[in-house]
Amino acid sequence: MNQSNINLIYKSSFFVFFITLQFFQNPQPAQARANYPNKSVRIVVGFGAGGGTDLAARSIAQKLTENLGSTFLVDNRPGYSGSIAGEIVAKSNPDGYTILMANSTIAIPSLSLKLPFDIKKDLIPLSLIAIGPSVLVVHPNIAVSDIKSLIALAKIKPKSLTFGSGGIGNVTHLAMELLMSSAGIEMIHVPYKGGAPSVTGLISGEVQTLFTSIPTALPQILSKKMRAIGVSISKRSSALPQIPTIAESGLPGYYAASWYGLLLPKGVPQTIISQLSKEIIVTMDTIAIRDGMLKQGFEPVGNKPDEFSKLILEELIRWEKVVKDAGIKPE
Repeated sequence: MNQSNINLIYKSSFFVFFITLQFFQNPQPAQARANYPNKSVRIVVGFGAGGGTDLAARSIAQKLTENLGSTFLVDNRPGYSGSIAGEIVAKSNPDGYTILMANSTIAIPSLSLKLPFDIKKDLIPLSLIAIGPSVLVVHPNIAVSDIKSLIALAKIKPKSLTFGSGGIGNVTHLAMELLMSSAGIEMIHVPYKGGAPSVTGLISGEVQTLFTSIPTALPQILSKKMRAIGVSISKRSSALPQIPTIAESGLPGYYAASWYGLLLPKGVPQTIISQLSKEIIVTMDTIAIRDGMLKQGFEPVGNKPDEFSKLILEELIRWEKVVKDAGIKPE
């Protein structure tokens, strides 16, 4: 065998070795990886069906199902202010088939001594879906018509009024803590496992007041099962234009927004992150989604991962200050 044949055999063997090595390092061919999603995708929600987080998840899930051809399923896993769902997603296979729909509560880790995941290390922000003001509502049997009369009643009867929330550390809890701190009043906290159960508690008379999302409260307000007296952000809601903001009702500067966003477990391939991000931005820009969310009381967004990541970092700092100023102890 001459030297040229030996060199040819050597080069061929090296080529086969190189191709084999690439296969084992990246066993899925590029075409297969590009076929995402090729099975059902689970959107895990840390709160019960009917709450603001659940409604936001179902709006985006339906449209993604239509656009991508695979079913996006909403999986409600309520408990521990959304942390159960956060842990499920953080510890899931990072293949893009498990997504977390979180709300503002995920940016309030300072209320827990030990969470089962670290939002900054274990999760990847994908997109901010919507911002939603909370609405302060009261039971119709309570002689309260606005923020000032609620504050006056709470001062006459300190620690006698009860307020519900979507759970300890939930943004609906902290929104009321911020209000009590700003107004110099005290009420008794009754936490529930999600926004929808807290609304049920108010309607049944278990609690007398609470903050909840506008999409959750709107049907009950229209049917007069509860009375709206204030909106938590700096402008009135297009869904409840007649209801003043809390800031314009005697507590200037008051602001407590809820937001809803999608996150992935750390390790999801960048190609999938980019594909999902682009699809979500396109989806959120459709007239049907935007109009539907506005009617429910959401302010639709749909932004890029780096923009959502910046918001979360800002929220972590802001809510930590609220918790500290209100003297709330972690559990």
